[in-house]
Amino acid sequence: MEFIDKKLTNNEILSLRKKYGDYIKLTVDIENAWIVAGGKLHADGEKILLDKGARQDNIWGGGINLNDNQIDTTAVLNLRPGLGNDNLEILDKEIRNKFHSIVKTYFEKI
Repeated sequence: MEFIDKKLTNNEILSLRKKYGDYIKLTVDIENAWIVAGGKLHADGEKILLDKGARQDNIWGGGINLNDNQIDTTAVLNLRPGLGNDNLEILDKEIRNKFHSIVKTYFEKI
């Protein structure tokens, strides 16, 4: 798993692709604009972000398909009835837009 807090270069994206494949799971802290890429479970990325000081309510999961540059916001991690998100998909438009914006910024070279 890779902790990301800046725009990725083409070589860094290629390295992620070689390590994790064409679809990369992403766990994103929408407050600090941090990403953990890769791994099998979004919960593993969540732990890394929490250890760095992120707040639980700001951590959301999804992924990016490097073949078509599509970003999804679906993850078991997103099941948060206490925050009004009773779905695997990020339902709140503002949170979803922040997630997309951070991913697009860091993966702009694709």
